[in-house]
Amino acid sequence: MAAPKTDVGAQCRQLLEDVARGIFKPVYLLMGDEPYYPDLVCNAIVEHCIDPSEKDFNELICYGADVTADQIITTARQFPMMAERQLVVVKDANQMKGFEDLAIYCAEPLESTVLVLLLRGASADKRKALYKTVQKTGVVVESPLLRDYQVSGWISSYYASRGLEIEPEAAALLAESVGTDLSTIAVETDKLIQALPEGCRKVSVEDIERNVGVSRRYSVFELTKELSLRNAPRALSIATRMGSAAKFNMPGAVSMLATHFIRILRYGVLLSRERYPSPEEKAEALSGVNPYFYREYDTAVRNYPPPKALQVISLLCEYDYLGKGGDGGLSTTPEGLMVELVAKILTI
Repeated sequence: MAAPKTDVGAQCRQLLEDVARGIFKPVYLLMGDEPYYPDLVCNAIVEHCIDPSEKDFNELICYGADVTADQIITTARQFPMMAERQLVVVKDANQMKGFEDLAIYCAEPLESTVLVLLLRGASADKRKALYKTVQKTGVVVESPLLRDYQVSGWISSYYASRGLEIEPEAAALLAESVGTDLSTIAVETDKLIQALPEGCRKVSVEDIERNVGVSRRYSVFELTKELSLRNAPRALSIATRMGSAAKFNMPGAVSMLATHFIRILRYGVLLSRERYPSPEEKAEALSGVNPYFYREYDTAVRNYPPPKALQVISLLCEYDYLGKGGDGGLSTTPEGLMVELVAKILTI
């Protein structure tokens, strides 16, 4: 049976609380393709672990390419100098010569040493001793990349953790603007908080448009809505404006459209089996969709029943290829390809 997945957000919130209270584990293995959480925990440990007056003698921050495992083991086994603990941080630790040899130290770490192994955009081999040992004696934080359909939900949760409420449409627009980079979302949120009127705790679409520099009127988010409604004039107008934008990314737009129509397909298949699905079944079919948008999918599934949704998805695969430089399209410009794609979807 597969091990249950760890809620990395909840895990890191607890770690940050512990660190702020002076509670540390002897070893931290911080890894994963999404660097936001590993960096967050590492920075918190550096901030709170060693008193500023003791850092010169009891804190070492280095990079894996510049040290060996033997050197780190020797340093970690030293006792702090006139202090409660010492801190050893190895960034890009996977680049260290003999990286797996650290398992020898991690099996019996010194209680007065806090060893942090930070792997940005990489992970330790779970089959080998180091990963297994740190699981027993320390903490492993594994931070996978979020998928496109998960970002809006993450934004809503993140804003709630900052004491803010963000409208579902605003979360979707922000997700489209910044993509899956959680660090960028955090930075944009900090900028937004500074720009909000004092005491304002609710973030609207207008706030995102004004402060992040993205327009709802000409976004993929708005395009999926108009396609769901089969509103041809509006959908083609949005496609034209999107395609002519300086920063337009055709593969990215196609990917978001594909996510939308895959949801429509799943929902349509569910409704073909169950006329009145349970809320749990509906939520599973529309994974990643805020219930606020369910009504849109009720309309979309009538306009694109499963056979038509499949045709659209096939068409999107074709234009994903064309948007990445493949041959065979009638148009060669991003704007032309986008309008061409939308026009074909509307005829299905």
